[in-house]
Amino acid sequence: MHDSGRLITPPLVDLYLAPGEKAEALRSLAQRLLAEGRITDLDGFLADVAAREARAPTGLGEGIGVPHCRSAHVTRPSLAFGRSARGLDFDAPDGRPADLVFMIAAPDGADEDHLRILAALARRLTDPGFTGALRAATDPTAVAALVNGEDAPAARAPAPAPAAGAEPPTGPAAGAEARADGPADGPAEGSWPRLVAVTSCPTGIAHTYLAARALEQAAARAGAEIRVETQGSAGSTPLAPEVIAAADAVILAHDVEVRDRGRFAGKPTVDVGVRAGVHRADELVARAVRAARAADPAGPDRVGADARAAGGGPVTGRREDHWGSRLRQYLMTGVSYMIPFVAAGGLLIALAFAIGGYEISSAASVVGHFDWASRQSWAAMLFQAGTAAFGFLVPVLSGYIAYAVADRPALAPGIVGGAISVTVGAGFLGGLVSGLAAGFLVRWMVRRRVPGAVRGIMPVVVIPLVSVAAVGFLMFVVVGSPIASAMSGLTNWLNSLSGTNAILLGVLLGAMMAFDLGGPLNKVAYTFAAGALTTAGSAPDAGSLKVMAAVMAAGMTPPLGMALATTVRARLFTREERENGKAAWVLGASFITEGAIPFAAADPLRVIPAAIAGSMTAGGLVMAFGSTLRAPHGGIWVLPLIGAPFLYLLAIVAGTLVTALLVLLLKGIRGKDPAVPEPGSVRAGV
Repeated sequence: MHDSGRLITPPLVDLYLAPGEKAEALRSLAQRLLAEGRITDLDGFLADVAAREARAPTGLGEGIGVPHCRSAHVTRPSLAFGRSARGLDFDAPDGRPADLVFMIAAPDGADEDHLRILAALARRLTDPGFTGALRAATDPTAVAALVNGEDAPAARAPAPAPAAGAEPPTGPAAGAEARADGPADGPAEGSWPRLVAVTSCPTGIAHTYLAARALEQAAARAGAEIRVETQGSAGSTPLAPEVIAAADAVILAHDVEVRDRGRFAGKPTVDVGVRAGVHRADELVARAVRAARAADPAGPDRVGADARAAGGGPVTGRREDHWGSRLRQYLMTGVSYMIPFVAAGGLLIALAFAIGGYEISSAASVVGHFDWASRQSWAAMLFQAGTAAFGFLVPVLSGYIAYAVADRPALAPGIVGGAISVTVGAGFLGGLVSGLAAGFLVRWMVRRRVPGAVRGIMPVVVIPLVSVAAVGFLMFVVVGSPIASAMSGLTNWLNSLSGTNAILLGVLLGAMMAFDLGGPLNKVAYTFAAGALTTAGSAPDAGSLKVMAAVMAAGMTPPLGMALATTVRARLFTREERENGKAAWVLGASFITEGAIPFAAADPLRVIPAAIAGSMTAGGLVMAFGSTLRAPHGGIWVLPLIGAPFLYLLAIVAGTLVTALLVLLLKGIRGKDPAVPEPGSVRAGV
């Protein structure tokens, strides 16, 4: 094989990796990739590696670290290897520093053949003979040959002898006679129980295949048959329908949503993160075996002692994930699909205000009345297109929250529930309720064991019919009426406060504007202010004009505060949130409070209290300063219509600072950076 086609060459091997911090070691390996023409931009590539490291640890345990990323700065799939005498901290589950460091660099458009080589390498890392040979090697040429799968006798070292009383290794751990990317040694096909599994991780380079190999080895030790589908960067060959139909239980070890999850409907399922598949494979197989036995008590008892002895509980949900983490993952999925609608709708509306002024919100429909030469027509078109995009926010949020909980069968009831939420006035909070309700209802239905005659029509008839009807009943009858009553009562209460304590009223309206970020309480406060504005006199100090000014200032600070927070301490936020922060500057300045929804939906217990505090500050200060506003909308674009504009801006700045400082304080308390998936993914992982 020519060097140009090799995954790794001798110059990419450093057997004496200089001691120091992890960042220094990563830079040293990246410099070797740069010198060999494998990457084009050292700092850009290292930034992509650091972003991957920030999402979740890449330490595998057993002294192995696998920093990796997909990057536009990589010219072709490559690997740099370093061996550290002192070890480097990659935050491995066993706490052991990594003395073997594999830096995997994959281009955005990596070809399938090379990615299969990376997948094979990931599987070989579970072989003690392979890692032992790397630790014993003294020649970079031998290491490169070993990693590339070529004969390198000088580099090979015998695997460590098992401890007294320990079981001999099986599968690839037994030695080089097992292929690194082949099936695990185990029982012959037809053994009971028959398991199927799917593994996947966000980058699809390393942990997808490590988990697959670990599950194959664990099933071999337990005497079970297993077929694993790896949904990684090297492509995915779906499990055959007949294999799934014959399976007694399913293991899903994933940190992104499993494609076509509905294939496994009705099967006992162990659902975990991909790291559990790597490090707790024996336990997962044991749980799947128990689930298979519970579903089919007549099945032969052929499981091994390891499987019978391992602990575990019911095969529902993710035992190792706290319920709060799972809820966050569901919400983040909805948010990731909603974000394009927030950005498109909000920016179009802001642009419309900039071109046509605040009065463009009351323009007639452009259908049949569009004038190509009129600036107002273009502004009206932008405003109406942005408004249409905003109309999808809650249905999309609700639908994809349901999708995260129960996959594709939950989309219909989730989207319908979100649309009903808008109809009854439940808004953003109603969308959260309808999405979660639809998801959990469908997941419960999917997991029911039903007669074979009914199973075929479950996904296309029974589940959509029952779930849409049930969610419709919940939103129309159970949720809608209480929210409508609450809105009416709050409006009456606000009217009773308007003449007694202006500052208190500003604080209260500010809290309402931020509490649900465009939902029912927000709309009550805004309707109260806009309604008062229509009956106000012309005097700039009229109380109604002060109320409108307080409401708009309070509605601007949540997205502005989150934008500032993502700028000041970016490491506390995911890359997706940092991108949302850039758009939030414009959305907040345009009085589009919904610009903070992506942050609140992902982390409501920290973001919403911070937003409320900032909006209360802004609203109270506006009332204290006596600023007024003649326009019902527009943000900074209607600054000429604001009385005492400099004090008004000061109030907004104060509220923005309070929101940003408080959210940073609350996020900093948890003591570590978040691990959140990129857009299109559900959970963070490795």
